[in-house]
Amino acid sequence: MSDAFFRLDPTPRASWRMAVLMGANSRTYKFALGTALLTAAREGRTEISLAELALAYAAGLLDHSARAPQVSPKVPQGESDFLALVAAEAEESSKIGRPTERLVDAAMSNMPQMVMQKFHNLAGGEIPHRFYGITGSRRDRVVLLTPDLQAVARSEQAALLDDELSARWSIVETSFATGIGASLMADGFVVDHAEGRLYDKHRRRAVTGVREALTGFYHGRCLLCDQPLTPDDEDEVEHMFPFSLMNRFGAGGRWAGPDLDAVWNMAPAHRACNGPKGARLPFPDEMARLAMRNTEIMNSPHPLRKTLALTLAQGGLQHGEPEAWKRFVREVYAHIVS
Repeated sequence: MSDAFFRLDPTPRASWRMAVLMGANSRTYKFALGTALLTAAREGRTEISLAELALAYAAGLLDHSARAPQVSPKVPQGESDFLALVAAEAEESSKIGRPTERLVDAAMSNMPQMVMQKFHNLAGGEIPHRFYGITGSRRDRVVLLTPDLQAVARSEQAALLDDELSARWSIVETSFATGIGASLMADGFVVDHAEGRLYDKHRRRAVTGVREALTGFYHGRCLLCDQPLTPDDEDEVEHMFPFSLMNRFGAGGRWAGPDLDAVWNMAPAHRACNGPKGARLPFPDEMARLAMRNTEIMNSPHPLRKTLALTLAQGGLQHGEPEAWKRFVREVYAHIVS
């Protein structure tokens, strides 16, 4: 668990981001549960029957399973696996316009022992806040939605949290579709800056927005002013080290630094902050925030961290080295001003 990440914003919202962005994912169960929980909490509910939550959970997995794999190819999948049942019930569910009773019953049986037991877990412990509890008998279980979940669901950043969860779900699906070892380890994700999208280089497919993929790793804040981004703000994706430097130095054959039009160098920012910055180099405090954000991405499970690991390796550094991203950012700055 990243203590530094939580200390920066010791709130239920930070715990939620830790669960969604930094928990291990061999299947996408966590994202389906998170979506169902947020939906219920936004309706002002303090409790929901397990049957109703299971219906929403199963519906989410059915929807996503129709588009992309929901389990890692490295994970053995038997007939009793819930995702195998999702596949078996997909056609009938489509016909009736909702998950079948068999699928919902299986979800009710599966969820408490699996995804609901693990949602709060991170490597080395649990997130600081809890978002639900379960009470009642086996067939009449009720899920209690905690005040911490209500705080997350009604946060001024609620729309950003939705985008972050959706983006993370898409990124994990892409890693399952390509095979993390086969392509993303070799190529990582690439950026189409004109579209503001992350692309799976191997399959040449858009995965998710750059802003949606990156915002949560610095608590939904602008890396320039360090203030929150909200749905009412006009924002855009900023190159912390100006991309134009590659063209300027490259014209004389002198650019030997890393790709500046890449994930490691991009950050959502207020448009009002980004405009005045122009083509200046980042200030020391901005570089520190960039290094912190990249460190938190590296603390999350693959696949996005693999993209940043490739960048570090090209700079002769490895994740796990003390303050690797601080060193990397300082070296880029020194390369430019030398």
